[in-house]
Amino acid sequence: MSTSAVPSVLFVCVHNAGRSQMAAAFLTHLGGERVQVRSAGSAPADTVNPAVVEAMREAGIDISAETPKVLTVEAVQSSHVVITMGCGDACPYFPGKRYLDWQLDDPAGQGADAVRPIRDEIERRIRGLLAELLPERP
Repeated sequence: MSTSAVPSVLFVCVHNAGRSQMAAAFLTHLGGERVQVRSAGSAPADTVNPAVVEAMREAGIDISAETPKVLTVEAVQSSHVVITMGCGDACPYFPGKRYLDWQLDDPAGQGADAVRPIRDEIERRIRGLLAELLPERP
């Protein structure tokens, strides 16, 4: 499958330590090689939120080796869909890109109990996005 035929999605939140990491992990897990996935933050944290790592492990996805990444203009330019999760004005805008803004609670400073419903909502949205991006395989 050529890279141009593969839809690419960039998930962005401020610290790239919670919501965007979960979204990227779910899309990678569910979409496999049919989708190119990136995540980044406008002010990335040093590490992924441990409660997020725990909640994702419970869902069968290990993100313990992931690290927050800085948002770059190149990442936005090379993505078909950019999904923001609370980065506000720090997200660059390019005409012709599809932008979605997912309003989700921030898991920062929360325990796994508070992260689970956020995780489950992200998974629900990812399944819907995947059905849109790859309608032949919902």
